Amino acid sequence: MDGKPLLLFSRGGDDAEFRYACGFSVEQGLYARFGPRDDLLVVPALELDRARAEGRAAQVADRADLGWQDGRDLLGSWAEIGARVLNDRGVAGARTSALVPAGLAESLRASGVHVELDRALFVGERRRKSAEEIESISRAQAAAEAACRVVIVDLGAAEADSEGWLVLDGRPLTSERLLARCQAVLQEHGCASTETIIAGSPECAMPHFRGAGPIRAGRPVIIDIFPRHLASGYHGDMTRTVVPGRPSAEVASMHAACVAALEAGIGLLEPGADGRDVHRAACAALVQHGYGTTTGGLEGREDGPRMIHSTGHGVGLEVHEAPSLRDTPSPLEAGDVVTVEPGLYEAGLGGVRVEDLLAVTAGGRRNLTALPRSLDPADYR
Repeated sequence: MDGKPLLLFSRGGDDAEFRYACGFSVEQGLYARFGPRDDLLVVPALELDRARAEGRAAQVADRADLGWQDGRDLLGSWAEIGARVLNDRGVAGARTSALVPAGLAESLRASGVHVELDRALFVGERRRKSAEEIESISRAQAAAEAACRVVIVDLGAAEADSEGWLVLDGRPLTSERLLARCQAVLQEHGCASTETIIAGSPECAMPHFRGAGPIRAGRPVIIDIFPRHLASGYHGDMTRTVVPGRPSAEVASMHAACVAALEAGIGLLEPGADGRDVHRAACAALVQHGYGTTTGGLEGREDGPRMIHSTGHGVGLEVHEAPSLRDTPSPLEAGDVVTVEPGLYEAGLGGVRVEDLLAVTAGGRRNLTALPRSLDPADYR
C-alpha cells in the first residue's frame, strides 16, 4: 500500500493526519503526494497565500483552477478534484485515511478512483517525534503550567465565607472564573484549550467533569489543562490537584498515593518497555497504599476511592493518540511522548489526579513537566 500515491481530504481545521502530512490546517482542502517533494496542496482561493506560507507542499493550487464550481455537492466536488489530480498523473488509484467520510470515498470510487483505506496511516511516524516536535509540545506544556499556576494561586488567595464557599475579590470563586483566567494565560502563550477541567468537589469524582459553579474550601480541586499550541498544532497535557484550605487526612492520603503511582509509572518509561507494565506499576502502587483499581489482578480495596481509567496516552497533534498506557500490550519507542496520570475517585468525596508529560528518549525519558506536585496552593507561588 505504501507504494501508492497518498490522497487526503481535510476533515476540518483540527485534522491531525492532514496537518502532519503537509504542515497545514484548513477547513477544506486536498493533499496529494506522489513521492518525495512531489506533492500538491489544493485549497480555496482565500487560503492560497496562507497555504504557501505555512504548508510544506511543493505545489499549491487554487481549487477553482481544477474545475471547482460553487453550489455543487461538497463531497462530490472534492472527489472530482481528487480524481482529476490523479488522472493528470496517469494514476488510477490511491491510498487515503481510514477516517475519510464514507460519502467521499463512494464519490471517489464513482469517479473511477480505486481507493484503499490505510488504517495505519502515519501511526508509527507520528509516534516517533522529532526534536522539533518535542519542542513544540514543550511550548504547549509551558503554557499549561503557567495557566495552572495562575489558577492555583487564585485558589490559594481566596477565603472561605460563612458557608465554606471560596470568595476572591469580594465575589464567589467559581470554576467559570478560573476557566476564564486559564484561557487568558493560554492565549498570551499562543495556545488555546476548549475542554480544560477545573472541577471542585464532589463533582471531580467524575474524571472528565469540566467544572461548574462555586468552589468549596477544604476540598480537592482537579485542574487538567491540555492546550494546543496554535502555531504548531501540538498539545501539552498536565493535571494537578490542590486543596484551598486544610485537606482532610483521606484526601492527603489519596494524593500521596497518586504521586507514588505517578513515580512508579515514570520509573519504567524507556524504549522497549511495555505500556501495560507502566499501567500495572501505577495500579500496584495505589493498591499498596490501600486503594483500589479496575485492573484485573490489581483490584485492591473494593470500597472507597479507586482508579477507574488508564494510566496514560500519547500526546502530539492530538491530545489523545498512540501509544496507550493501559492493561494491554503496547511497547514504547524512543520519540513517544506520553502522559502518566494516576487518579483516585469516590462519589460524594471527589477525586485526586496528578499528571506529568514525558518524552521517551534513547536513554530513558525526559519529563516535560516542571510544576510542583503539591496539594498545597502555597507551593505554587
